[in-house]
Amino acid sequence: MANLTKRAVDTAKPREKRFIVWDNALKGFGLLVLPSGVKSFVVQYRNTHGRSRRQTIGRYGTFTPDQARSDARDILIAVGQGKDPLSVKQEMRAAPSVDELLDQYLSEHVDKHNSASTRTEVGRLVEKQIRPRVGSLKVAAVTRADVAKVHQAMASTPRQANFVLSVVSKAFNLAELWGMRPEYSNPVRGVKRYPENERERFLSEEELSRLGTALREAEKEGLPWIIKEPVSKHLPRDVATRRSAVNREALAAIHLLLFTGARRSEILSLEWNHVDMDAGTITLPARKGGGRKAHPVSEGALSVIAGIPKVSGSKWVLPRGSDPDRHVSVEVVESTWRRLRRHAGLDDVRLHDLRHTVGTFAAQAGGNAFLISHLLRHRNVAITNRYVSPDADPIRAVSEEVSKRIEAGLNGIGDGDVVEMDRYRRSK
Repeated sequence: MANLTKRAVDTAKPREKRFIVWDNALKGFGLLVLPSGVKSFVVQYRNTHGRSRRQTIGRYGTFTPDQARSDARDILIAVGQGKDPLSVKQEMRAAPSVDELLDQYLSEHVDKHNSASTRTEVGRLVEKQIRPRVGSLKVAAVTRADVAKVHQAMASTPRQANFVLSVVSKAFNLAELWGMRPEYSNPVRGVKRYPENERERFLSEEELSRLGTALREAEKEGLPWIIKEPVSKHLPRDVATRRSAVNREALAAIHLLLFTGARRSEILSLEWNHVDMDAGTITLPARKGGGRKAHPVSEGALSVIAGIPKVSGSKWVLPRGSDPDRHVSVEVVESTWRRLRRHAGLDDVRLHDLRHTVGTFAAQAGGNAFLISHLLRHRNVAITNRYVSPDADPIRAVSEEVSKRIEAGLNGIGDGDVVEMDRYRRSK
């Protein structure tokens, strides 16, 4: 036994078997020498249960003898206070990482409670933004500063940055529930979100009229070709007047979006057993991603559905032409919408803005926030629901008023008489 000075450490030569040189000044502090020549500082103690424990402080070279001695002294002081530093260290190593938390969050929460589109977006952000930055950290060790760095790295896309904060916040709330962190320790708390520019785009009467003209042309004549620059010399001379057919299921979907204010995915996934023409309802999710419930709709929406022929063997109201076992694709509907909006001069209007239009028209028709929230099936009316029981008749009345205005606008006749819409029957 000797004082573990630098000279003593340097002169300790490796043997056939590992051995420890103990320090004669600080009991329990030693130098472990391996046959390979690697030397590491260790500290040995007995915990409160009388069990012998040996903890490695670090390699010689990374630690000097004086640094290792100081760490050993701190460990022994903790032992004297009834603690077991090695157990704490082992528990920390075995503690779940953020990667493991995210795996459980995706499988036990997102996959079970979120809509398909939300699952896709959350999964993308987890893989692209969250895992690469904090995935390797221990759940218990993540700080507010760690989360702020993730958020700041996405400053150029504030809406997505804020969504990432929401994802991380939910995951760490669940970490508390699952015992991975103490309660009320969510590291997202206090991280300020970026301001977002809310998009409030809806169609005016004049724009709605232009859209109606484009829809009628698409149904009867098709839409003009879209020629991308540079123009090929092999194009036919009459290219400026040429038109191509437009997918009828996509046109019907766009009309239904206008008459119901539903979300795109809700209309595309509509099945015939969701439609009750006698009751004047279609079953739509009561809230985003939720289970479907009967929802009153206008005569305009029912008229569109009545004009759609059923395809034998297909359950879909809007089946895919090449595969009736699947509904019309998002890509086809979006492509059709891009052609329509370009022809109507509405290049900045998204399909989702049709939902905004329905909400705006409902408000202008005198619908209160409660009725409109049920018309659009928003989830943020929990307080109102405690006092008011929604009734189908006032919701139908609002829907009917909006539908009449939509239909009149599409036909370019203002608030006058409504012209019956063309049906979406396939060409024979």
